[in-house]
Amino acid sequence: MIRKAKIDDIKAIHRLLNEYGKKGELLSRPLSELYDHLRDFSVYVDNQENKVLGCCALQFCWEDLAEIRSLAVQPEHTGKNIGSTLTEAALSEAKSYNMKKVFTLTYQPEFFKKYGFVEIERSKLPLKIWGDCLLCIKFPDCDEIAMMKDID
Repeated sequence: MIRKAKIDDIKAIHRLLNEYGKKGELLSRPLSELYDHLRDFSVYVDNQENKVLGCCALQFCWEDLAEIRSLAVQPEHTGKNIGSTLTEAALSEAKSYNMKKVFTLTYQPEFFKKYGFVEIERSKLPLKIWGDCLLCIKFPDCDEIAMMKDID
C-alpha cells in the first residue's frame, strides 16, 4: 500500500536512504531535512507488519516543474514492483498538481527510461535546483544523470 509519509516513518526512511547512500547508489539525506520535507514523501508499506518497504519524494521546484528524489526500496524487496509503484504514484501526483515536467537526478537511468524520462544536460535544469546541489557532498563533481519527463 502507498500512502503519504507520517512522522513515525521518518527514521525508517532515513535508515533506508542511508543504506543506499553508503553504497554510493543514492544521496542520503540528513534527518533534519527529512523532517523538513515530510510532506514530499510517500511510502510503500507492508500492510501486515506496517513496515516501510520503500519511499519516494516529489518536490515542487517551480510552478510547472517537480523533482522525483529519494526513491529507494528495501534491498530484500527489490524486483517486486515497489519502485515502479512509487514512481507511478509520484508522476500521478505531479500531474494532479498540473506540473508540466518532472526531472530526476539518478544513478539508475534505465529504470527511469521505462517511464518516459530522457537524459538531459544538468545545465538545462533551472538555477533554482542548484541550491540543493551546493549542499551536496559530491558538489561540484556530481556524477548523477539528469533526466526529464514531459507530463501529458
